[in-house]
Amino acid sequence: MSFPPEQVPLFLAVLDTGSFSAAARKLGRVPSAISMAMGHLEAELGLQLFDRTGREPQPTAAARALEPQARLLAQQLQQLNQQALALHAGLEKRLTLAIAPELLATAWAEHLQPVVEQFPALVVEVLVAPQADALELLHAGRAQLALVFERPSFDAREDFQEQGAETLVAVMSTRHPLWTQLQAQGGAHIDMAQLAASRQILVASRDPSLTDTRFVFSHHLWRADSHGAARSLIAAGLCWGWLPHSFVEPHIHSGELVQIPLSNLSNGTRLFVDWVWSKERPLGLAAALFVQQLQLPPAKT
Repeated sequence: MSFPPEQVPLFLAVLDTGSFSAAARKLGRVPSAISMAMGHLEAELGLQLFDRTGREPQPTAAARALEPQARLLAQQLQQLNQQALALHAGLEKRLTLAIAPELLATAWAEHLQPVVEQFPALVVEVLVAPQADALELLHAGRAQLALVFERPSFDAREDFQEQGAETLVAVMSTRHPLWTQLQAQGGAHIDMAQLAASRQILVASRDPSLTDTRFVFSHHLWRADSHGAARSLIAAGLCWGWLPHSFVEPHIHSGELVQIPLSNLSNGTRLFVDWVWSKERPLGLAAALFVQQLQLPPAKT
């Protein structure tokens, strides 16, 4: 025995309206068709679902026991139909966001709320990749949107919407030889010549040819593809590096790291943060709605 899916709307209509005739009007059917369908359903299940001794059919305990799962199935069928219609209208099979690791702590996820409300069955994928790699994923069509820092130069293939800004600061460990030397000598600043001669960790693409030279200061360069890995190397006193202030602030506050006091340069580079998409392929429904949310003015508090 089984509960035929096509009978679910009829079963629920009788429960909701309280009679076969009212359910028939709601569904655009004749009452005899509803009554017959419920009779066939009862025979299929071997259960009495409605007590017909009174003027109107009354749900039995068996019907009430089946009701929660029937409503869940009806909801799932509705979502399935909506998803199929949306895919036909241009909804992505999957919405992929490529995010630079330094920007994971920003308020990027909140813009997904209206998207998943409108497309509840949408599959969302988040790929964390260094900025150059995130943009490569975008241009290859592997991702529809990328969250990255402002680029050093304009790319005519891209369109973007600014999300905010982040400040990168140069930090080192209190265990770093330059810092211990500074403390021992009673100095107040470290100059760029000293940093250039000291090992630097750069959060960069996995492809060594893709390097943002704006943050390359040292002649001895290590590379990492995540800010977490870079922070661990910096905290071990092995190198210094540029990291987002919002990410390292707790570690500075705890005394594990220090914001390097530079003698000939202010320590802090403010960069805008952008959502970027490709002009070379049209945005699907979900990505377009996401971009629309980005363009709305911030809510007043």
